Amino acid sequence: MRRIAVILALLAVVLALTWAPRARADEEAPAEMLPRDVSLILQPSAARLPAIPGDFERIDHGWLVIEFPSSVRSRVEPLVGEADEMRARLAEDTGQQALDRLLVRVARTPDQMAELAPPDDPPFTYAAAMAYPSLQLALLALQAPDTWEAPDLTELLRHEMAHMALAQAVGGHHVPRWFDEGLAIHESGEARWRRTEALWGAAVSRRLLPLDGLDRGFPGDHYEVNVAYAESADFVRYLMRDADRARFGSLVQRVRAGSSFARSLDDAYATDLRKLEYEWREEVSHRFSVVPMLTGGGLLWTLMAMLAVAAWVKKRRRAKAKLAQWAREEAEADAAIAAARAERERTTPEPTPEDQVPQRVPSIPVVEHEGRWYTLH
Repeated sequence: MRRIAVILALLAVVLALTWAPRARADEEAPAEMLPRDVSLILQPSAARLPAIPGDFERIDHGWLVIEFPSSVRSRVEPLVGEADEMRARLAEDTGQQALDRLLVRVARTPDQMAELAPPDDPPFTYAAAMAYPSLQLALLALQAPDTWEAPDLTELLRHEMAHMALAQAVGGHHVPRWFDEGLAIHESGEARWRRTEALWGAAVSRRLLPLDGLDRGFPGDHYEVNVAYAESADFVRYLMRDADRARFGSLVQRVRAGSSFARSLDDAYATDLRKLEYEWREEVSHRFSVVPMLTGGGLLWTLMAMLAVAAWVKKRRRAKAKLAQWAREEAEADAAIAAARAERERTTPEPTPEDQVPQRVPSIPVVEHEGRWYTLH
């Protein structure tokens, strides 16, 4: 019976995916979906940050300062330990000291995130987080635009820290967009299943994108933009393999010294990007072709579809539960503040007339009799 139930469940998933409406291959995504979450401020000294709201708190951790709404302290405090670990990891991976200091501002909504950003350089409207490397500033939102779901704050922080650590490691010199985005996604570990699915589909259908085209700009097509993210992260993983870890650090060091990225890659890996990309494509093809030969394509795609749907459902439920929990915590915090204010007002004694009107201090000798004052002569 259990086997029959599994087969029926798989069949239901396949039918749902088959009949679900799909975007046309030539349909273009709106501009705000294009992958950009890094701002370039050419004159950091001229940039100014707005003051934080009155209900915000600060955590000063030396190299790290986090500013956030008081009611979400329990969600923000774990970020300190995560940031320490990520900083050490980025320093090891890039071979350079990572992030001398970092200011993180946590906003309730994307609209409030814009209010906390430099007025002349607001975050992009699609972004749930934003990195300002020249200001050593990261902005995070507790709700994602459009969906208003609760993003993973740890993943957001890791992603933006990777962008800023790389910018510092290469001394602000140019690196390809696929390298920058790929490192941030690889280090944050975000969306693993979605990236695997996109890369798998592109490899099987022979629709992998050339890396040199991604440096000019990520595609606007719904399908291709996911492939671009997945490719970038996986190629960076390939460059950072244990056997090539020292080469990766050498690549970063050479770019920092002023050499172009292409020349630095040639010198560090003793080959050029075209050869490395060819080797990576061969590895991807082998990695994603072994299982289909053993299990058959139909079963493979059924399992992939089932896992993708299950991951999506689980993530959505977790996001809704997290938002509900945060709403309860905010309501409890507001109620506690209101109760404390009411208690102070209740226990504070009312001022008496004697408290309000100062007693007369005569300047000449006088005596008081039956409420009246008489001068002594």
